[in-house]
Amino acid sequence: MANINIFSENIYAAWELDEKEFLNIAKKILKFYLQQPEVTENCCLNGYEYDTISFDFLYCDSVKTHKINREYRNKDYPADIITFAIFADTDKEERFIFDGEINLGEVIIALDKVSEEAQNKNSTQEHELAFLISHGILHLLGFDHQTEEDYNFIIELQNKALKAVGV
Repeated sequence: MANINIFSENIYAAWELDEKEFLNIAKKILKFYLQQPEVTENCCLNGYEYDTISFDFLYCDSVKTHKINREYRNKDYPADIITFAIFADTDKEERFIFDGEINLGEVIIALDKVSEEAQNKNSTQEHELAFLISHGILHLLGFDHQTEEDYNFIIELQNKALKAVGV
């Protein structure tokens, strides 16, 4: 199993997030995904030699995700999650591995949206955040949900991962 380096930054002052706890959850989720043949055979890591996988989380608010959506995605609305899958979204011929490390990209999560969703679903903020973390990791691995079949596949994988890591 490769080393996993995940970096996070919380710029949303209204939620004093235990970043260490969620980094640990993210690592467990990634390890779970990388043990699933349906993931490893179809993700952007397939066929590459590497020692380390790295990516970033930015925790912010929906004002920030709205701005990012407008500036980088030409979409005029706040998002609960935005994923920049650098490795997966780069053409195979242009992908690079620096010193044995693959940088998958960045996941940006609006914590105010997480709180709203938790309230709407009568769930906990922690569960909703773990759900979005698991979703973002799948996007970083190159999975998307343009069809209902793909969406159902991703949601099923997320639910399995959260159950496996005890969330």
